[in-house]
Amino acid sequence: MTTIRIPDHIRAFLDQPGIASVGTTGRDGKPHQAIAWYRRDPDDRILLNSSSGRRWPTDLLRDGRVSLAILEPSNFGRWVALSGFVETVIDEVEAARDDICELAARYDSDDPETLAAFRTQPRISFRIKVTSVHDHLGDE
Repeated sequence: MTTIRIPDHIRAFLDQPGIASVGTTGRDGKPHQAIAWYRRDPDDRILLNSSSGRRWPTDLLRDGRVSLAILEPSNFGRWVALSGFVETVIDEVEAARDDICELAARYDSDDPETLAAFRTQPRISFRIKVTSVHDHLGDE
């Protein structure tokens, strides 16, 4: 699969903390969606993290294809859609816990009680390689 360079105006949008709708494919072939925090890394990979055992991470471990729709929190008419595939699975629990704590800080949810709870959970992270981008930002 060919990866792409994310255009600068979409990078700027993704660098704001929004909520991603994560689309996966179930074992039965049916689509599934869930909501997740995310982060764009400097190499344009997208980091996702979840508690282990949930449906969408289980789907991604079986079939690494994924789609993301990210809405602007203050204007739902502005959004970005990404498609890609899992390039890296971070299933080492401490590393995945570090990822969720970093995401909590990004989303202003890094109070000590929340971080302590995250540090007790079995976590898993995914680095997504982006293969296509579609936006409805209207500011190109």
